[in-house]
Amino acid sequence: MSRKKTLSRKKKISLLVGAAALVGGTAVVMTGTSQASVACDGFATALGNNEEFIAGQRSAPDAQSEARIANRVAVIEQIKAQQKASGCTVGEGSKGVVAAGGAAQKPPVAKPPVVKTPPATTAPVNTPPGQQQPAPGAANNGAGQVVCPGSTVTLFNEEGAPGASSGQFPVGTTLRVTNLDNSKSTTVKVTSTSASCVLLNNAAFEQVREPGKFLIRKARIERIG
Repeated sequence: MSRKKTLSRKKKISLLVGAAALVGGTAVVMTGTSQASVACDGFATALGNNEEFIAGQRSAPDAQSEARIANRVAVIEQIKAQQKASGCTVGEGSKGVVAAGGAAQKPPVAKPPVVKTPPATTAPVNTPPGQQQPAPGAANNGAGQVVCPGSTVTLFNEEGAPGASSGQFPVGTTLRVTNLDNSKSTTVKVTSTSASCVLLNNAAFEQVREPGKFLIRKARIERIG
């Protein structure tokens, strides 16, 4: 009788250990799958944004369009390599426009018109005693006008000082982009046009990116000049 009870306890312990291992393994698989899905979504969005930029350049070309398109094709190839390494569907973009080698798959998308905001007329304000007015130029250091709410931000392959391209704001506009996931921000001027609200070049994106990511999902974009 004593031997039978001992064997029964061992069997119960073995069954409990096996069940715990099975549950733990399932949790690891589910977590890994979720993380891979998020990474694949980020690659697809970045790929789609770059394809959309190329389509915009082809619909309204200028003297620099060919160079910009060549840069974006190089970025697309880098993203495809990341997709392959991460087990994602290679070439899958959220707005697929350009195939490998730069061949167009869909008709180019027309670039949205640039909206010019007329200068605002403000009435003089009487400052109460003891309240100091901000010094000239201090607005660039404070909160700006939030624009493009809900937009994601990615990069385009362009070297040089931090800068941005935009299809909504004219060249020379000053924008501040904040990555809400890590609270990092960069203030840049628009130096070229694109089909997106704002795209950051290599130097600007490095100032706000998270390691290994090509897309800022939670971004605040402010116009400050």
